[in-house]
Amino acid sequence: MGTLDPILLAVLKGRLEQISDEMDATLFRSAFNPIIAEAHDASHGLYHAETGETLVQGKSGLPVFVGAMSFAVKSVIDKVSAEDLKLNPGDVFIFNDPYEGGTHLSDFKLVRPFFRDGKLFCFLASVGHWHDVGGNVPGNYNPVATECYQEGILIPPVLLYSQGKLNPDIVAILQANSRLPGSLYGDLNGQVSALELGEKRLNDLLGEYGEYTVTDALAELKKSAARLMESYISDLPDGTYTAEDWLDNDGISNEPLKIGLDVIIKGGRMTLDFSRTSVACEGPVNISRSTCIASCYVALKHIFREVPANAGVLEPIDFVLPEDSLLNVGRPKPVGGYTETILRVIDVMFQVISQVAPDMTNGCAYGTINALSLAGYRQNGARWVMFSFFGGGHGGHPNGDGLNHGNAPISTATIPPLEILEAAYPVRFTQWALRPDSGGPGRNRGGCGAIYEIELMEEKANAFLFGERGKYPPAGVVGGQPGALNKFYYSDGDDVAEPPMVSKMVGINLERGQRVRLESPGGGGYGDPLEREPEKVAEDVRLGYVTAQAAADHYKCSVSKEGALDQDQTNKMRSGK
Repeated sequence: MGTLDPILLAVLKGRLEQISDEMDATLFRSAFNPIIAEAHDASHGLYHAETGETLVQGKSGLPVFVGAMSFAVKSVIDKVSAEDLKLNPGDVFIFNDPYEGGTHLSDFKLVRPFFRDGKLFCFLASVGHWHDVGGNVPGNYNPVATECYQEGILIPPVLLYSQGKLNPDIVAILQANSRLPGSLYGDLNGQVSALELGEKRLNDLLGEYGEYTVTDALAELKKSAARLMESYISDLPDGTYTAEDWLDNDGISNEPLKIGLDVIIKGGRMTLDFSRTSVACEGPVNISRSTCIASCYVALKHIFREVPANAGVLEPIDFVLPEDSLLNVGRPKPVGGYTETILRVIDVMFQVISQVAPDMTNGCAYGTINALSLAGYRQNGARWVMFSFFGGGHGGHPNGDGLNHGNAPISTATIPPLEILEAAYPVRFTQWALRPDSGGPGRNRGGCGAIYEIELMEEKANAFLFGERGKYPPAGVVGGQPGALNKFYYSDGDDVAEPPMVSKMVGINLERGQRVRLESPGGGGYGDPLEREPEKVAEDVRLGYVTAQAAADHYKCSVSKEGALDQDQTNKMRSGK
């Protein structure tokens, strides 16, 4: 292996990332499903031919898939080895097994071997969140599932294409198990097209620079990522640091579940020990080992922002994940609500790092995607399923306030616009606004959550919610205070009701004109609220982020409802006079 010129290495890094970026863009532009087309819940990348490790991932894809997809590709490699199969150009495997490939049943993975001059060079892979894949609940976020078979159809790695020839029986099986077979077919073809484009672009690159040069570049990029991560860890003081956070419940039993983390830093290595986490639960907030490792990668990427998206990042990291933990389950334990659990994993990482390197972390984000499904039939008998996730506030950080109404920190996805949702489904948003006083007070305030109120325009529909943070608010760090709790309300006849499980419910029956209402959490604050400049508090009041009463309660600032600051009274309040 030769030594590459740094400039050439940078050029090849950009070209390789561009391949993944173009694959992302191809799917985003061709998908039928708004969760992919608008929210960008998908990812593409290049993976090692022997280990399945992530070589390159696009900048637009979800970071959580960096770790998860390497396990997905490895499951294909293991299948080929175990069954003594022969890979051929034009083969494409398809599956959604969450225990081998990570995440949950909605995320369908397509894996395509890439050959160069008759030799396997790498794998190309695509993953996208399909709109509906069967199960008890439209949209597949079933908060009362007790086994994976209640969450959707489970497909192990099977050949969708063999030497370029489509197996239509696989497509027929998939479509027969979806409430929205047309959407499924469009998304599937979008992913296939993305892989075809990726193969063309990679052939062009290898033709221009040569196989050995590109192979050397991929190896050097991995080594560089490992060295960079090790250097970051080495800068931290050795020791053991701990944090814990909680899930509201598992949807079955209204008992909290603990995510306990001990981080051991020693000699340039970091051990993430989750032994204090609750055991596997009956409901669907369990996750597989691969999903947990992927979520840790996302947290590390937030903390050590300059590390690239490849497998080298995890080389100096060791994991302790007991097999009986809710962070390391196998079939048939339900895993449909994996998003809620990995958000809590990220939260405890933020809290731990705040103890050892407060300038590198931030308050916890709002901590739930609030997966909401509304489903019914149109007057012409056509099935409709509106599935979407919703935003909230991000945590305050060393350099400023948290983002208002952002998307969950597991991804680079976007919240689907209300115009798209109203155009596609028989609903009307009667409110879509920031939620005052939801951001955690701090020297740098947590971002505001949001208020969403949705009115049904069709005759009847059923609603389903899978959320979190209804009991345990997003934590602040370095003296910052927590954000507001998650709130959900729905029409129950002439009354307004709340879920018995606080953040999870199935079977909400709605009639035309009735509404559901989400009030999402804000982010946790960063630093002591009394260190916040009074002028910034007054500006928050003027903008409607904070009420005058909250300014007095949390910041000891005297501000009128119009946002006028009384500096003298503020000085007295802060001095305790």
